[in-house]
Amino acid sequence: MIDLNNTFKKKVLGVTLAITAIAFVLSTGSKVLAQTADASVNADATIAEATANDTTVEDLLLTGTNDAAPVSNGHGLNRVIKGTEKWGEEHNINPLKFIQNIGKSTGIYQMMNQKKVAPKAEFKEPIAESPEKDWGQAPGWQSLIMIAVGFLIVYLAVGKGFEPLLLIPIGFGTILVNIVGANMGELPDGMLAIIYHAGVGNEFFPMLIFMGIGAMTDFGPLIANPKTAILGGAAQFGVFFTLFGVAVMNLFGLNYNIMQACAIGIIGGADGPTSIYVSGKLAPELMGVIAVAAYSYMALVPMIQPPIMKLLTSKKERLIKMPNPRAVPRMEKVLFPLMLLILTILLLPPAAPLIGMLAFGNFVKESGAAQRLSKTMENELMNIVSIVLSLGVGSQMTPEKIIKGESVGIIVLGLVAFAVATAGGLLMAKLMNVFLPKDKKINPLIGSAGVSAVPMAARVANKVGQSEDPSNFLLMNAMGPNVAGVIGTAMAAGVFIATYGGLR
Repeated sequence: MIDLNNTFKKKVLGVTLAITAIAFVLSTGSKVLAQTADASVNADATIAEATANDTTVEDLLLTGTNDAAPVSNGHGLNRVIKGTEKWGEEHNINPLKFIQNIGKSTGIYQMMNQKKVAPKAEFKEPIAESPEKDWGQAPGWQSLIMIAVGFLIVYLAVGKGFEPLLLIPIGFGTILVNIVGANMGELPDGMLAIIYHAGVGNEFFPMLIFMGIGAMTDFGPLIANPKTAILGGAAQFGVFFTLFGVAVMNLFGLNYNIMQACAIGIIGGADGPTSIYVSGKLAPELMGVIAVAAYSYMALVPMIQPPIMKLLTSKKERLIKMPNPRAVPRMEKVLFPLMLLILTILLLPPAAPLIGMLAFGNFVKESGAAQRLSKTMENELMNIVSIVLSLGVGSQMTPEKIIKGESVGIIVLGLVAFAVATAGGLLMAKLMNVFLPKDKKINPLIGSAGVSAVPMAARVANKVGQSEDPSNFLLMNAMGPNVAGVIGTAMAAGVFIATYGGLR
């Protein structure tokens, strides 16, 4: 017999803990991730005193000699994060203001309340490059460590079969950029440096990748089984959970502000192009490390996900068989990218660059009117851009960038975000099964495919399912949440950019 009283108590306890956690994040997040207005006043006073006394702000922050407005690096919630000394309340985490900003960023609001200004025909001033973080220097012997890491990456790709299309060029990029004296990562002549600054350090290569993904993707499984979109949405919990993880890291002495936290969080979606795009908008100084972490976890999906999947599911759940999705008419496939693009234009324009290129590539494929373009996007263009993009990512794996506390923190947070995203999809599938009829149950393994590593995550879900029952084919069902994860991560990126993109 079920102990209803005990079950009720557990539910009450769970809700109470959830409310407490949310309250803690909202009450401390602003202080940990963004400078408050009071601290901003203190910081201004500190800067003024530094100017009057012909000293540096850092010296005053460390010595605490500013009597008028004492500001110190301190510890925990009282520590001023470097680079946020002049931040005000607009950077704080305010749920009501957050919702208002999202509303004001919709295409509907902007069409009705803003006037479009024609772009200038020419630039009067040169375009400023995105600022890069000064990572300092590293001893030459540490380059040997990174070269060894590069060979390890190549071994994982060739010897273990972990996504060789990504890991082989990343591994060789790591090896080549760390050859002392070769200067392949140095501007103006280094090949790897040219590749990175030409397309990785901006949104050019990520946009082309999304175009190719659109041309390669079949949205049929998602259209046939729309409820799997919930699994793709649940996996985005890892992206937002990372904001809390970044706050915890700051409590232990690292320095991440709210915009850097948003860029780091996108790693949880296992989407390299989107991670590069968001970091370029919000935290260009961390783009190299974020790109390395995102692409590394994308490639290591077959290693990271299976233990989490087996831990959170029972053998009985892993044996659930699902019928193949229905055959989707061509007209539905043609209309889907158009409807997706229209909704993005109306509701979340900041995500339009990513969603727009995805929709463009997919529409060209599904319409069948330009097969040469579709095949080029899917094959030649995608292969070329993947090679140069992966080489550019590998070029950022240098010791002065990777063997640092902040970089290690990003890599750790990315792994946590990815694990939480995987768990979010799995747990959401289990929750949905509570309400679904017996003959409509979902195999929770497909929930792990809610991350946007297409089609790697779907293949892993299918492989784990077949390890339990070789006759259980989950690939097509797993593609539903997988492609939904691509859309979900792009939407999460749009939310972050809409909220904080105008504050740089």
